[in-house]
Amino acid sequence: MSSLSEVDKRCLEKILNMGSGYVLDFTNATFGDFFRRRGVDIHSDIYQNYGTSKAKKMRSFWDREHDSLVAEILSEMIDIYETNCDLEDFSTRDTQLLTRARSIVSRLSGESENIRLTEVSENFLQREFSGSIGKLPIERKIVPIIESRLAEVDRTLGAGAYLSSVVMCGSILEAVLLGNAQREPARFNKSKKAPKTAAGEVKRFREWKLADLIDVASELGILKPDVHKFGHWLRDFRNYIHPNQQMQSGFLPDEHTAKMCVQVLRAALAGIAGER
Repeated sequence: MSSLSEVDKRCLEKILNMGSGYVLDFTNATFGDFFRRRGVDIHSDIYQNYGTSKAKKMRSFWDREHDSLVAEILSEMIDIYETNCDLEDFSTRDTQLLTRARSIVSRLSGESENIRLTEVSENFLQREFSGSIGKLPIERKIVPIIESRLAEVDRTLGAGAYLSSVVMCGSILEAVLLGNAQREPARFNKSKKAPKTAAGEVKRFREWKLADLIDVASELGILKPDVHKFGHWLRDFRNYIHPNQQMQSGFLPDEHTAKMCVQVLRAALAGIAGER
């Protein structure tokens, strides 16, 4: 049995659109395929304690299975929710609910929630991270571009252009992680976190989202747990490059937010360069 509380379940049901018996935009067939790829027969009798709709089977799954498996399933479903928002209408994304849902998944995955978030972030900001750009496992011809963008991050941060800093940090992290994946395709494609098509095949790298790259690099040990945790924040904030998304959320990054994103990038680059 998972440790999901009733409050957790209400939050997850909201983000997964389970109010009418559905789960996201899954059909019965794609719902079954999604779970089958993770060794679960969601349409079996053991998941029909509450009924036969997809939402009721999901609730039975939560009640029956252990935290780590529930977290793995929920993590990808939340990614699907984000992708649907990206493809359909950025204004449909509920950033506050999304952050809360990811926090639930982090807890189920075993990440400590004993220290207050503000204390964790301040602790993270105080650390020193350094890594040689020349040691990054990426094509040499892109190194000058990365160096130029890093210099631009420092200029925008110093000028108080915090949104620009956040967006630039996200673009650099995505470029470096993608470059790493392209240098080690077999390693990235074999990861259990690698994104797959409906047919169960690993997607081509050009179809990977920043969330996919972060999750796979973390699963492979390239990124440390702190970068995995804060990296998804950077990914969420980077999406505010779209004015409509920013308008809907009222998001306006301040100096602390921008510095956190820069620190996440520095820690990530050090890890990717093998210097953490």
